[in-house]
Amino acid sequence: MIFFVFAVIFPVLPIVLGRFLRPSIYGKGKMRPYECGIDPVTEAHDRFTVRYYIVAMLFLIFDVETIFLLPWAVIYMGNDFSFTKFALLEMFIFIGILIVGYYYAWRKGALEWA
Repeated sequence: MIFFVFAVIFPVLPIVLGRFLRPSIYGKGKMRPYECGIDPVTEAHDRFTVRYYIVAMLFLIFDVETIFLLPWAVIYMGNDFSFTKFALLEMFIFIGILIVGYYYAWRKGALEWA
């Protein structure tokens, strides 16, 4: 029981003391965005174009593809020939679906910046 009390008091005590002992004055400089010592050029909440998100989504999709391909390559090196034929066919289908998705994104202009 004593251990539980200390386990609760030690993390909570610095948080509570810090809340009461810190200065509560916020100036204009404190509320400005920090840009490595350089004066901010634009507002902090600029809008990003949708293209950044599309490229990020495509990156994640192909990154996850790598996560699925690496274990497949390890399993494919096994000795069971009937399983390796099935695994090879399965991966060709998987890569084919990704190629079709990449082609679709390319044809829709998702990868063009101009």
